[in-house]
Amino acid sequence: MNKDRAGVMIVLCAPSGTGKTTLARRLLAEFDRLTYSISYTTRQPRSGEVHGRDYFFITPERFDKLRDEGFFAEWAQVHGHCYGTPLRDTLDLLEQGRDVIFDIDVQGALQIKGRLATGCFVFLMPPSFAVLEQRLLGRGTDDDDAVRRRMVNAVREMQQAHWFNAWIVNNDLERAYDSLRAVYLAAGLAPGYWPNLVESILGERR
Repeated sequence: MNKDRAGVMIVLCAPSGTGKTTLARRLLAEFDRLTYSISYTTRQPRSGEVHGRDYFFITPERFDKLRDEGFFAEWAQVHGHCYGTPLRDTLDLLEQGRDVIFDIDVQGALQIKGRLATGCFVFLMPPSFAVLEQRLLGRGTDDDDAVRRRMVNAVREMQQAHWFNAWIVNNDLERAYDSLRAVYLAAGLAPGYWPNLVESILGERR
């Protein structure tokens, strides 16, 4: 195939603690064409997070200003903090033929689906709610109230899984990654991402 494929959006959603960030980073490490959509957020950085690499950390006032200016392709309030995806940066990457992976909330994914009308939407699930709770507690990044809040939100998020293009259960990291990799590669084969392919092949006839 030629190199003129359009950029593909892979939108990855999951309840907190399901492993979506780990899987997204692994996919990014394997495929040079794939880049990460860096969100803006009003929450504070966690240990090891870097401004401009993991998120753009901004004040609530700055976030509100950008939102009102139409800066975001999507935005949502999650666990008491705001998150948003920059619209122009996303469109520029896709126009350059870069693939973009999003690690966002279901609310934001639905906004992107409605606004951009493109992309492959993948929902990552835990094998059970008991396992999900164990993973959240094991992270040690949230107190008991925060864990309970995330578990309640997980129910709401999973109730929206029906409109996604693919479901992956993360019971085993290797199998889950193999599934995500397959979904990504298959998404790039859709005819809509190859607007000039047929003409370019036919144009080579002697």
